[in-house]
Amino acid sequence: MAAERPAKAQAVLFACGMNAVRSPMAAGLFGQLFGKSIYVASAGVQKGDLDPFAVTVMEELGIDISRHKPIDFEELEDLEGLNFDLIVTLSPPAHHKALDLTRTIAADVEYWPTVDPTGIEGSREQRLDAYREVRDSLLAQIRKRFGRAGGGNE
Repeated sequence: MAAERPAKAQAVLFACGMNAVRSPMAAGLFGQLFGKSIYVASAGVQKGDLDPFAVTVMEELGIDISRHKPIDFEELEDLEGLNFDLIVTLSPPAHHKALDLTRTIAADVEYWPTVDPTGIEGSREQRLDAYREVRDSLLAQIRKRFGRAGGGNE
């Protein structure tokens, strides 16, 4: 019988390259779905500046990430420790960083390859559409992996 990951984590970290787009969006979506029933945070391999397009597309769903302060793994560890039982990585650099961390912390790591929408060129609406696609993809993956809030886990 193959070992399966636990259906319900107690503390989840979403990680990407700069903690400016994908991981804060994922953490915001997760927080909206699960409230305080599961602890969630986000971090990046490096610290960037919060992307205004990410803020805009999250506001469309009633989620305010405008006060998010991007942090890197080291800063997160200094502030609150790395007491997560699941790290969901959204970019290759974050995945490598998380795998390095699991040498010293007991956490499962899942890799969800997620497009970085910051490189998309075009009109404002075309760029926002790219961010919406990332947001909607993350929401679908969160629902698939964790179920819906208040629903049972299989």
